[in-house]
Amino acid sequence: MKKRNNVTIQTPIGRTFGYCRVSTRQQAEHGHSLEDQRVRIAGYCQANGLPQVTEFFVDTATSGSTGLQRREAGKRLIADVAAGDHIIVTKGDRLFRSAKNALEIAEVLRERGVELHLMDMGGAVLNSSVSRLVFGILMMVSNMEAERIGERTAAVKEHRRQLGFYVGGHVPAGYVKTADGRISKDATWDTNLQLMKEMSRDGQSSRAIAAEMTSLRNVPMSHVTVLSILANERKVDTVVQ
Repeated sequence: MKKRNNVTIQTPIGRTFGYCRVSTRQQAEHGHSLEDQRVRIAGYCQANGLPQVTEFFVDTATSGSTGLQRREAGKRLIADVAAGDHIIVTKGDRLFRSAKNALEIAEVLRERGVELHLMDMGGAVLNSSVSRLVFGILMMVSNMEAERIGERTAAVKEHRRQLGFYVGGHVPAGYVKTADGRISKDATWDTNLQLMKEMSRDGQSSRAIAAEMTSLRNVPMSHVTVLSILANERKVDTVVQ
């Protein structure tokens, strides 16, 4: 409801849209799951006198680093909303990838006359200059905390990698993951490596060597991996000489 020239004007309440996102398929069913987000959004609408959710826009297995306009459901949401509509999200990090991104999208929605409700920030964040200021500050703080968590996680992973633990990604050729979560050299690797070098000296192609390792030695690898291994071995042999 707004006042203009001392005349009260009833602002129509438009449609209500819920937006949900999970980063992995596992999160879709556990933790801050899609169902949990839907239930909380529906409860928020009921508690705040908003119409029932017209439609839920859902992005599954979608990283928060992907901009809203590049997500399948996100870009449809931005295209569909109109003046008077409401978008409800449980947490700001479900919608935005950074503080800068949050402010950009918020401005687009404000210019269209769309209200954005972030439940973790208390509700509507665009309905006044003060709420927009608070929203901007909170998003920057949230973004800083997310970056700090990322830095701490990276530091822990690097420390564990230096201790010889497996921290994800591709296990290097010639190594295996042990029961205690470490990376150790495959007991058969020296023999396999020697065979690869002999086959190379005999003029056999990298594809032939890869086929030998994969089918007969049960050491799956591509011809590109073979080329990389042999190139590194030539460097080592040169240094030793």
